[in-house]
Amino acid sequence: MIIYETNKHFLGDIKHLTTSWTMQKILRSTFWVTVATTIFCVVFLELFPSEIYAPSTIFSLLGIVLSILLVFRTNSAYDRWWEGRKQWGALVNNCRNMAVTAHTIFPEDDYKSRYEMATLISNFCIALKEHLRQGTKVEELIHLSPEETEKYSQRKHIPNYITTLIHQKTQVMYRSGAISGADIRNMKPHLQALLDIAGACERIKKTPIPFSYSVYIKLLVLGYSLMLPFGLIRDFSYFTIPLVTFIFFTFIGIEMMAAEIEDPFGLDCNDLPTGDIAQTIKKNVFKILEVDLETQPVEKKELYDKVF
Repeated sequence: MIIYETNKHFLGDIKHLTTSWTMQKILRSTFWVTVATTIFCVVFLELFPSEIYAPSTIFSLLGIVLSILLVFRTNSAYDRWWEGRKQWGALVNNCRNMAVTAHTIFPEDDYKSRYEMATLISNFCIALKEHLRQGTKVEELIHLSPEETEKYSQRKHIPNYITTLIHQKTQVMYRSGAISGADIRNMKPHLQALLDIAGACERIKKTPIPFSYSVYIKLLVLGYSLMLPFGLIRDFSYFTIPLVTFIFFTFIGIEMMAAEIEDPFGLDCNDLPTGDIAQTIKKNVFKILEVDLETQPVEKKELYDKVF
């Protein structure tokens, strides 16, 4: 995710636009529409001069329809992005609350149980962020023995498996008398919340905007922009080229930005920083449970860029 300070560096922010994969795609599409418009103008103004006239009211009406569709498209995509952010915010809160509850109810001298709980909560978050991409990478999980790594590798849905391990851990402590039934009931809402959040994120991930709707908007933008010279060339001559270029750049830019954020869990420039959030949760729960986070490789900020 691109982090910036609003209303501070307007010109500085603009110069970084071309580093975005989506913006590069927009510029390439705009270039080819500009080429097509230029050829159109040369043909009808120089090679085969003729009177071309299409009433501007037609394009005004089409522009209104297209704008309404793009507003709906953008709002739908942003709702998905914001819903994803709310779910990961809820994950932060529930993981912290679970760690606080465990810190309160676990015996003070039971360092092993505290350490295992902190590890399980951390690994759930790390596993979930990759589960919402191309699948969990077991090698990213922390503090696993070779035997545990083998067991994790055999699971298709690792967040589910980790949640099961947390339930098993609390049940073992309950049966040993280390914690009470009331303690289990206090932990239960936060345990259930983990899978509720995972399920909500999977819903966002696996239910994109209907394909036909997305394609239709792209075709409508392209068709509108290619027909627009017929309505502008008589009044604007060669100035039709920059006008069509700017109009297409505006419409296709809105559509492609919406397409970028409708799946907010990837590594596009404007996707959610789920990797950074997972690392924050890891640090928080180890600190809350007052156990040492063993030395890990130097953390690198995830590069939120398009992955080919």
